Amino acid sequence: MNFTDDTEDALRSAVWLVNTAEDPDTLADIDDERAFLEDFPYTGRLDRDAVELAALRALRPRLRAMLLAPRDDMAAAVNDALASVTLTPRLARHGDMDWHLHAVADDRPLDERILVETAMALVDVIRTDEGSRISVCADDSCEALALDLSRNRSKRYCSTTCANRNAVAAYRARRTAS
Repeated sequence: MNFTDDTEDALRSAVWLVNTAEDPDTLADIDDERAFLEDFPYTGRLDRDAVELAALRALRPRLRAMLLAPRDDMAAAVNDALASVTLTPRLARHGDMDWHLHAVADDRPLDERILVETAMALVDVIRTDEGSRISVCADDSCEALALDLSRNRSKRYCSTTCANRNAVAAYRARRTAS
């Protein structure tokens, strides 16, 4: 299943943001927010201040719950998110992005725009019944989210670090067993 570019971008952004809450917290200050915005360049209002940072940090549990919810619960969470804001949908094209939907005004706070963009991306996830592409990392010691956008559904770990740690452990277990 291939999602549209804006759906994939919104899912990647939401998963990255949620995963910053893992130990150690990697969204602790304005420099961390700046790094987030370099990786995920949102258009529109960017305050880059303590209030915006606090709102992004507070958004993470809600995004995590939405992303990991079973399909019917995900739909309810998406509906709640969309009902919580004033929607002003319009088609937009900017940067390298072709025409795509912006559902809220560019002058709305960043956390609100991220919430709605995540909800809109999850509409595609729900409609295609692809919720299994978002899961908790398969590493037993990790609680980060893994987003599998591969064709063969092979991604199980949140990062190369977790994948390598498990590959080494499996290799050592095989060597010990033989």
